[in-house]
Amino acid sequence: MVTRKWGNGYMGVLNICWFLAVGGWLLAVGFWLYLGQTTKGVTITGALIIITVIISFYTFNKPVVQMGLMMNPFAIYHRQQYYRFLTSGFIHRDHMHLLLNMVSFYFLGSLVERVFTGIFGNTTGIVYYVLLYLIAIVVSDMPTYFKQKNNPGYNSLGASGGVAAVVFAFILLEPMQYICLYFAICMPGFILGTLYLVYSYYQGRKSNDNINHDAHLYGALFGLVFCIVLYPAAIGNFVRQVSEWISSL
Repeated sequence: MVTRKWGNGYMGVLNICWFLAVGGWLLAVGFWLYLGQTTKGVTITGALIIITVIISFYTFNKPVVQMGLMMNPFAIYHRQQYYRFLTSGFIHRDHMHLLLNMVSFYFLGSLVERVFTGIFGNTTGIVYYVLLYLIAIVVSDMPTYFKQKNNPGYNSLGASGGVAAVVFAFILLEPMQYICLYFAICMPGFILGTLYLVYSYYQGRKSNDNINHDAHLYGALFGLVFCIVLYPAAIGNFVRQVSEWISSL
């Protein structure tokens, strides 16, 4: 989740209509997949990535549209533009920002989607998975909303909150699976996850690098809580696997 400083601005009616049209397409695609009417190899993760890429590319060279979709706590609080909680998760600052989020989402999201459908069944698993991702985008921004609701110059954007929730759902379900940071530094997921939480908390307190670390932190925590509520047995499995790993050292 990246933050940006912008002046005051309003989203035009056409831009709202445009996003509603894309949102309607998202719902249509989700419903289509939900009913199982998919072509071979199509997944919810893939559909969400495609939609995010399309919207992000559309807004790269349209700053007015991008500004109208960003997470702006002031506009949400004073103008009741609640849609920004969700729309901000489908836009990105630039190509690299988009690439980093979507690569992580593709590799780990596909695995979580598969685990969810294995545990809960195809239909229920897909519904839970979509809810995990979309609700996390909203929930991860709530602390920032309360902190910045009277600051008209604060904006943030990116799918990091939703992606973090999916990543930590994977870590809870498969703590011993290795996760690689930038394809270079690889370690068991529970170790990387612990370091990530500590780093996000520390950087969030500093708030000096134009990155909304709070969204990363609370997105990750939401992913853990969401999975525990839906599948309490995950806690026991997590503790058992980590304990066995420690005993083997």
